Amino acid sequence: MKDPRKAIERFCYRHPGFGVSRLMLYVSLANVAMWILGAVNSRILGYLTFNPYLVLHGQVWRLVTFALYPPDGGLFAFLMFYFYYWIGTTLEQYWGTPQFNIFFFSGLLLTLLYGFLVYFITGVSVQLTAQYVYLSMFFAFATLFPDMQVLLFFIIPVKMKWLALLNAAFFLAGVLTSPFPVNLLPIVAILNFFLFCGGELWHMIPRRASANTVNFRRESRRIRREQRDQLYHHKCAVCGRTDVTNPELEFRYCSRCAGYHCFCPEHINNHIHFTE
Repeated sequence: MKDPRKAIERFCYRHPGFGVSRLMLYVSLANVAMWILGAVNSRILGYLTFNPYLVLHGQVWRLVTFALYPPDGGLFAFLMFYFYYWIGTTLEQYWGTPQFNIFFFSGLLLTLLYGFLVYFITGVSVQLTAQYVYLSMFFAFATLFPDMQVLLFFIIPVKMKWLALLNAAFFLAGVLTSPFPVNLLPIVAILNFFLFCGGELWHMIPRRASANTVNFRRESRRIRREQRDQLYHHKCAVCGRTDVTNPELEFRYCSRCAGYHCFCPEHINNHIHFTE
């Protein structure tokens, strides 16, 4: 079975112009505009949420505007607009415009599909917003940049991984306490997070090394020592082959590893990424 993440990466490599550049800038500006409209007349917001019954009866704009529904919290919402703009822009720079667009719109599509599925099965019109899509962005950011610090309440420095764990606790509490089938919506809506970041999550789980497992930290130190004593320029961090012992090989560096780590063609797409 093909890895869907690799299929997405291949598609994005072949179509570098796919998607909307600076997507979160436009989403954030639209959120601000919707917030202002709601402040002028709160009844307007009632026409923005996703409601499958009303969509099927002609109000098709809800398929788009539900993603722009502003969060509660008064003026505090502007802080959230900026926060998610910053997170989304960083993810777009890290993944590239095509991958970030697929991540964002796949979350919206999953939310819509689940809303329609619940409606067709139970007849219940679930009022939906894109809050869990934004939450999946936050989880993705915290997974990719766990040690990045933000100022909580503009005062307290907190690492992203601790904020993510706190949000995950509230997320699980909501899943466990909400009635079925509404409680499954958060899980469905963040499936894009598991698709894009599941590999990183798996490698973050501590596990006991087996006899065949490469200790990458120890291996990197050994490679640096050998490079001081030998004349090769490139050495695979997994198998140890160099451009001296195997001059026919083309060695490349992994952009997803922390630092500069070289790999042979066999292991450039088949290794555990360095995180430190």
